[in-house]
Amino acid sequence: PAVRSLPPAPSPPPQRRGHALQPTSGENVWNSVSALGIVVSAMASSPQKSPSSPKSPTPKSPSSRKKDDSFLGKLGGTLVRRKKAKEVSELQEEGINAINLPLSPSHYELDPEDTMLEENEVRTMVDPNSKNDRKLQELMKVLIDWINDVLVGERIIVKDLAEDLYDGQVLQKLFEKLEGEKLNVAEVTQSEIAQKQKLQTVLERINESLKLSTRNIRWNVDSVHAKSIVAILHLLVALSQHFRAPIRLPDHVSIQVVVVQKREGILQSRQIQEEITERDAFDTLFDHAPDKLSVVKKTLITFVNKHLNKLNLEVSELDTQFADGVYLVLLMGLLEGYFVPLYNFFLTPENFDQKVHNVSFSFELMQDGGLERPKPRPEDIVNCDLKSTLRVLYNLFSRYRNVD
Repeated sequence: PAVRSLPPAPSPPPQRRGHALQPTSGENVWNSVSALGIVVSAMASSPQKSPSSPKSPTPKSPSSRKKDDSFLGKLGGTLVRRKKAKEVSELQEEGINAINLPLSPSHYELDPEDTMLEENEVRTMVDPNSKNDRKLQELMKVLIDWINDVLVGERIIVKDLAEDLYDGQVLQKLFEKLEGEKLNVAEVTQSEIAQKQKLQTVLERINESLKLSTRNIRWNVDSVHAKSIVAILHLLVALSQHFRAPIRLPDHVSIQVVVVQKREGILQSRQIQEEITERDAFDTLFDHAPDKLSVVKKTLITFVNKHLNKLNLEVSELDTQFADGVYLVLLMGLLEGYFVPLYNFFLTPENFDQKVHNVSFSFELMQDGGLERPKPRPEDIVNCDLKSTLRVLYNLFSRYRNVD
């Protein structure tokens, strides 16, 4: 097809066929338009026709016009396709990230050392965001203060649980004070091998004292020496509960833990909630079923009065009437069928320490009867903590409910 001639314009500078034409500053825009007409004319009259070129000037369909609107459109086609391909790639990546988001730690960057894993090796670490949890901070402070109180005569001051306990030195001194025995280990160890050997001895003795089943032991030499705060907290909580530490641990403390594993050369991560101070049925009862609390209290009151009535005694308030420990001691004698000498406890306690003595003595009687030592502290009972009192009485109910 013929190209309509254009008004005369200065001849454009020589251009190579196939190169994009760039008007330079200061030139008339007609230069570029004229050059474009010459190129199009040459393409139209050239015997080297494209297979997609029409053979006649018949009108093109709308789809054809979209495919071949202009020479500049053809020149920009490659860039458009590349841009669309990039957008598709970014969209796919965004979709993959959305799918994997629940399995990946949010706002968590892996330390380079944590990525050096063998195939199928698993490593756990605490999500940094979880370390700022108020209850977790409170738990660590309570444990640090407790350790420092126990070791005050050793001139040992603990400031950081992970940094100060990993080599076994403080754990050795703490256990020796609590258990009242001397461990046959080196006092000072510098090398990693010597530290782990000492830690192995200390942990073995601790595990023997705690009498925990293997599945309930949440720490080992490697995890403690690697300064795993999760393992160290589990260990200290177990020690404080076993030796009846005069501290109150915050309830429902948990840590967000990132678990990283290498599979087929690819690192995969997921998050789990690690409970440090566990919940029990009474936690759930108080939090989610307060309407059933009155039923539980009525059942326990009926149980204890069934036996205390034999001594012409009766209770109506569980949290206050067991706070001095007298009824607990008498109840244990009635359940086991023996008389408790009055010189073993304070029948009319006058102060806090005497009440704690009574409750502690009742706990000893429970252990003599084959029960595990109650989890609550004697101080919790004396302080009229209803949840702690219910835990103790429910253990008695579970064991002696069929006793007349």
